[in-house]
Amino acid sequence: MKHKRSIPNRSFRVADQIQRDLAELIRELKDPRIGMCTISAVEVTPDYAHAKVFFSVLVGDPAACEEALNEAAGFLRNGLFKRLQIHTVPTLHFSFDRTTERASDMNALIAKANATRALDSDEPSTDESK
Repeated sequence: MKHKRSIPNRSFRVADQIQRDLAELIRELKDPRIGMCTISAVEVTPDYAHAKVFFSVLVGDPAACEEALNEAAGFLRNGLFKRLQIHTVPTLHFSFDRTTERASDMNALIAKANATRALDSDEPSTDESK
């Protein structure tokens, strides 16, 4: 039973290490399409053949950044080969993470709803004035 538990833990450790190493490697890229991006998560397949890398962008165009990162995937994978102590370094697939974008939209909706509620409660009711 101990063996089965160690496999998912190893997968998480590998994904975490890939995330840290990619963050450093991406900073070295000179492509202007890659703005200020952050690696938010890495999901590695059980056979370590592929890794889906989720990123968010603070400054820059997410679509252009995704294209540039996927074009640089081979270079980045080669950089990982030199850093990681594993037999198989996964093929990298970059995908824009919309989580922060959705959170921002939700916060805006909540703020709007709260502002509307505050306006409604500030208006005196016509029934109370009689």
